[in-house]
Amino acid sequence: MPYNKFDRKKVKMLPLSERQNKQLFAEKQILPNAESQLSIESAPLISEVVSKVRDAKDNDKPVMLTFGAHSIKNCLAPVFIALLEGGWLSQLATNGAGIIHDWEFAFQGQTSEDVQAYASQGKFGNWQETGFYLNLAINVGTYEGLGYGESVGAFICNEGLEIPSKQALIEEIKQFAVSDSKKSAAAADLLIKINEFDLEEGWLSVPHPFKECSVQAAAYRLGIPFTSHPMIGHDIIYNHAMNSGACIGRAAERDFLTFAENVRQLNGGVYLSVGSAVMSPMVFEKSMSIGRNVEIQEGRNITDHYILIVDLQETHWDWTKGEPPETNPDYYLRYNKSFSRMGGEMRYLSADNRDFLLSLFQNLEKK
Repeated sequence: MPYNKFDRKKVKMLPLSERQNKQLFAEKQILPNAESQLSIESAPLISEVVSKVRDAKDNDKPVMLTFGAHSIKNCLAPVFIALLEGGWLSQLATNGAGIIHDWEFAFQGQTSEDVQAYASQGKFGNWQETGFYLNLAINVGTYEGLGYGESVGAFICNEGLEIPSKQALIEEIKQFAVSDSKKSAAAADLLIKINEFDLEEGWLSVPHPFKECSVQAAAYRLGIPFTSHPMIGHDIIYNHAMNSGACIGRAAERDFLTFAENVRQLNGGVYLSVGSAVMSPMVFEKSMSIGRNVEIQEGRNITDHYILIVDLQETHWDWTKGEPPETNPDYYLRYNKSFSRMGGEMRYLSADNRDFLLSLFQNLEKK
């Protein structure tokens, strides 16, 4: 049945420079040597986590850090970058909003609009540069075989991207239609947007004067996976007509498979979930399921892994005992319940992401 569809081309996009932002990186950045306010009671758990991360690194096992967008929005990029440059992490993962805040910091040094104020004016999320450039970076990156976070990291790092010619794309569509239909389809998806926006072929230069504060760019530079796990319609880049669900899907699928492969290797490794109540547990549990499925077929299993969840929500249940009964309110702490079902050792720390990440880095760097 032909349902009515919204026409995004009718949306009036505004210059990003006109937007008032709450977070200015230069004013609020948190450096790796800043003081952590983590409670003294947390010290034994931090020591345990640090020991687990060091053991994983010494044994070439994954140390995965998945986080919500607030960790980026709250200007913790220098701490993430220090962890990456110190060699402590083998993968970073976030949601679509984390990608956006990181890019806006790199592009203009500020982020975080007033949602309530702009929503009442029909302006929320309708910003030309964010919608156009991020979608274009993902569209081109997908065509080049990159993942979601990798596409944006490359765009920031290189301060631009290459737009292929229409003729080259047409030839690829024909050439690979049978032998490599995925490549052919990706070329077709990009061609649609090039035609739609009448883009000129060649190098498109987009300066990113604050790219040193981008976690995605640092991960790309260091060759460390930075994956994104978005949901269609959740992020402001879906407001812009440059958005392509097909390209988003290809990039996000690649990132999911990268994430899942790291989970499959997680025996002896560490998984840190910081301020991500929905995306992190949902993506992890599916990755663990398919990873175990393959490992069990080969006579192995994934049982020797360490999980730490960090969030502000208080809990009154000892999660080392598994999940509580349904009569206990903590049963409805969905992320804890999900992770408690995934085997291995699981710990929960009620703390601000700022204090945890600072404490983690500073203790890892101690001799």
